[in-house]
Amino acid sequence: MSVERVFDELGHFKRFQRCLYFAAVFQAISCGIHYLASVFLVQKPNFVCVPPGNITNVLYGNRTSTSLEEVLPFFEPTNGPLVVQMEGGRQWELSACRFAEWMNPKNFTYELQVNKTTEKCHWNSLYVFDRSEVYQSIVTDWDLVCDREWLAKLCQPTFMLGVLVGALVFGDIADRVGRRKILMLTSLCQFVFGVSVALAGNYYLFIVLRFLLAMVSSGYLVVVFVYVTEFTGNKVRTWTSMHVHAAFAVGIMVVAITGYLVRTWWIYQIILSTITSPFLLFCWKFPETPFYLMAKGKLRETQILLDSMASFNGLKPGHLRAEDLLESEGPLLEKGVELKGELSILNLFGTWRMAWRTMTVWAVWFIGSLGYYVFSLGSVNLGGNQYVNLFLAGAVEIPSYLIGCYAMDRVGRKRTCAPALLLAGTACMLIIVVPNDIEVLAIILSMTGKFSIAIAFGLIYLYTCELYPTVIRSLAVGSGSMMCRVGSVVAPFCVYLADIWQYMPQLTVGILAFIIGVLTLWLPETLGEPLSCTMEEAEALGRTKIPVDKKDAEDGVEMNFKQSS
Repeated sequence: MSVERVFDELGHFKRFQRCLYFAAVFQAISCGIHYLASVFLVQKPNFVCVPPGNITNVLYGNRTSTSLEEVLPFFEPTNGPLVVQMEGGRQWELSACRFAEWMNPKNFTYELQVNKTTEKCHWNSLYVFDRSEVYQSIVTDWDLVCDREWLAKLCQPTFMLGVLVGALVFGDIADRVGRRKILMLTSLCQFVFGVSVALAGNYYLFIVLRFLLAMVSSGYLVVVFVYVTEFTGNKVRTWTSMHVHAAFAVGIMVVAITGYLVRTWWIYQIILSTITSPFLLFCWKFPETPFYLMAKGKLRETQILLDSMASFNGLKPGHLRAEDLLESEGPLLEKGVELKGELSILNLFGTWRMAWRTMTVWAVWFIGSLGYYVFSLGSVNLGGNQYVNLFLAGAVEIPSYLIGCYAMDRVGRKRTCAPALLLAGTACMLIIVVPNDIEVLAIILSMTGKFSIAIAFGLIYLYTCELYPTVIRSLAVGSGSMMCRVGSVVAPFCVYLADIWQYMPQLTVGILAFIIGVLTLWLPETLGEPLSCTMEEAEALGRTKIPVDKKDAEDGVEMNFKQSS
């Protein structure tokens, strides 16, 4: 007998579970929103540094004006200087981070016929921004340019650091106080911190609030995956766990649409923070999961939940007793506790075979996260319309998860993961040969890379569970998740390689994805294989087939999901 009997008798994905699932996943959209919101928060429009005084005339190429703002939309620093004349007749040559005074000019012309003295702009210089495309961003509000540009670039890495901390903190707390309380807390804090970010009066408060927002967003995403897994049966669990990621992709598309419609950063931030706020009205009615209640020995609460599930699913309450489920799980739970004290990360490297497997699996976790965020964050640097690019970066994920689910159960885990990484690597490396004037082809190749990486990133959770024995399975998933967070922290710095070459981030990910895809070919296939219980059985994967009854294998998969969560 197993706790999976709950789903066998009450339904794997009936009305009760569907309502909870889609409500919980709806709030997961906010995680995708906040993770990618910085794309448009830190937009840097055209700008110049200007000397003190009133400008009377502006000259740029064949354009003349009395207003600097009228010329800035056409200003390209590589196409020549922008020249201005002040009230007293002094003339200046302006650029982004420098201005130079023309000494004793004879007339106001575009050609420099005199000497000039150049000054570097500093923190209290006056900057004029082109507001035709971006009316307000944190860059324009707090002059995060020139010597202060690194502060703007620090925005996303600090957020991803908060994601790392949040995953560690809330994942542990959820095991102590319950999934429901953490879902409620992190949902409320996402709303509070999200709105507070918009009201931040200075850069440093903005960064602190964004860090806290990252923690609670990451906490929700970690716990909601466990929550939906513990409320759905084995017949739909692969589908439901994969498509939590699809909600994240919807959040990316929401960011693109909102960024296109709203060009003032604090209004944009408030809108993004309130889109999923209706969830707060009914999240307090969420029940705790049956697995957690039984693990804590709360029989009365478990029985109430089982009766509610039965009634809501159109079944007769009372025919499934919590005592029977708890008693059947007692010895196994005690065994799990006994084994837990003997484990350490060194168990993942117990033999050369397991060490190779662990390093390869970690590499897949790392490149999955790195590629996912590089393709998403870097999509705005590909050329063309940045809003369309970001929208496409989210949209291509939807079919990737559908195809990934289908392929995992038809051709296998390895035979889905490895080709996906190889395709991503090939597509991105082909960017090298794309002519600079064919931006559409570069965008298509980048989106192909994002599509493929999303498949590998989505399936690595389940694949890791199946590659390791019961005694170290949770440890393997936890360590892989840590490598995933490392990838997300590194991703923003990789995106900044676009300053060297426009497609350098995609090329970097492509090379790594191709190499790791080749390494993945040496991992064992786990489709149709029983879950291993011992290190010997795990090492035998791919070499010998362990006879097992099909029904026992399915029961093993279910227990695995419980333990790994």
